[in-house]
Amino acid sequence: MDGQHWRAVITAAQAGDRRALDELVEGWLPLVYNIVGRALNGHADVDDVVQETMLRAVGNLGSLRDPDSFRSWLVAIAMRQIRDRARRRTPDRLEEAVASDFADLTVLRLQLEGQRREVAEAVRWLDDEDRQLLSLWWLEVAGELTRRELAAAVGITRQHAAVRVQRMKERLETSRGIVRALDGACPGLREVTGRWNGRPDSVWRKRLARHLRGCGYCGGTRETVVPAERLLAGIALVPLPVGFTLSLALGGKTAAAATSAGWSAKLLGALTKPAVAMTAGATIVAGGAYVVTQPPDAPPPRAAVTPTATAGSAGPRTSAPPRTSAPPAPAPAPKSSPSATKKTDPYGTVVDAVDRAPDPNARPAALPRRPESGVTSTGGPKAVMQHRGDHVTLTGRGYVLVRWQISPGSRPGALVMPSWTGLKGRLFHVASGGSRRMDDPLPGAPNGYATGMGGPAIGYAVLSPGTQQMWQNEYFYLDGTVTLTQNERGCDYGLIVFPTNRDAVVEDIDQGPPQGAIRYGLVRDTGTDRAPVPQYLTRATPADPATVPQRSRV
Repeated sequence: MDGQHWRAVITAAQAGDRRALDELVEGWLPLVYNIVGRALNGHADVDDVVQETMLRAVGNLGSLRDPDSFRSWLVAIAMRQIRDRARRRTPDRLEEAVASDFADLTVLRLQLEGQRREVAEAVRWLDDEDRQLLSLWWLEVAGELTRRELAAAVGITRQHAAVRVQRMKERLETSRGIVRALDGACPGLREVTGRWNGRPDSVWRKRLARHLRGCGYCGGTRETVVPAERLLAGIALVPLPVGFTLSLALGGKTAAAATSAGWSAKLLGALTKPAVAMTAGATIVAGGAYVVTQPPDAPPPRAAVTPTATAGSAGPRTSAPPRTSAPPAPAPAPKSSPSATKKTDPYGTVVDAVDRAPDPNARPAALPRRPESGVTSTGGPKAVMQHRGDHVTLTGRGYVLVRWQISPGSRPGALVMPSWTGLKGRLFHVASGGSRRMDDPLPGAPNGYATGMGGPAIGYAVLSPGTQQMWQNEYFYLDGTVTLTQNERGCDYGLIVFPTNRDAVVEDIDQGPPQGAIRYGLVRDTGTDRAPVPQYLTRATPADPATVPQRSRV
């Protein structure tokens, strides 16, 4: 829409037109989301910063004198909220995990390929200040902002903005070279990154940049490098993702008081229209009470629960006799409601905490019996998945073995976990195999390690924060159909998937120190529908399975 239309909308919203206010929020929320999301690279605080920006803009709309300056005024509010968030961060929050990497989201939603994809991935290597500036410059070259608006948002002159942008572009080009080199096969680079944990930062950017400057292999390129601004020109905004939630904190007002004060009922009650945020539900905080709104076909909210340690589970062992398993205490039953139309059975717990290794001599608990008629696999009896995007679909009722093969000696770094998608039915994580966990050292191997998580001489495979520690063999029980996808990106790893049966599971987990293995296996199955479900599990079928959140929602 043109500037004249938006001037009319802004003027009407300032005069109290609620429909105009709705249109204003719907029209400009995507721009704010792109600025904040890229500046924070998808950090969990993105929702809060976007929310605060929109609240301040709506609350102070009457103070805007010139409707023509609305865009630069809104962008300046967003940048202030980003900087305020940076100042509020305490040292214990500096290592918080990214909720959903905005670089990956950009690649996925805009379907970027080649050098455009390379630019998006290079953003991870920039410092916070550069990333904030890039969030504006990206929109400038895409035609969404002007240089005057960029300078005003940062609070500097256009001349100073030109200098800042040029320096940021130089670091971005360096980061593009790093992304390109890490996708290559330079043996010297492998040695340099031997102790890198796979997380981009400024220190490693400088180290890898030094290597690139002196390396003929990495310094050479097989194609012309196109300037970033030419690659980004004309790129659309990243659409608001499915599941994006915007909360409106009304500062203690009741919903009625907020509405009478001029807040739009639609703005308060929905903000979930597809044009605004294609969301599974919006949470509204009004008068201290939480109201969760869901579309009619959405499942009710379920809190993720971390199971307590029992005999046969990771953690401190009790004096319970071997081969017995104490199921966890049942969760409190939901309170009945006169308006309830059907009962929803609880399903699964989400294991999103790092396991502690059980004592090597602790025998596993008894594996509960579940019905099994067999599982078929699109990969056959032995599906080998060694590259990003390899996948296998499993169908039936029975047990499945997933065997890990991690090779940090080939390529160390962060390990992007595989994901289970398109689930129809139920899937449980029932056991971990005997012999060893992936962090168990093997006697006689160089530096005490063979494959597993690695070692000083070959580098390490680094798990995402909170990822459950893996065992070499992991067992799952399926009643339905599901697809497992290999999401390799950093560390080199492979998966081998075998349909199996309960007897084979029991035989494996019973292998322990008497057979020369490091430790017995581990039973995770409680025999109920509240047995653990795998991490990275969803009933949806996302275009990029690597974007499945760690806290499974099934």
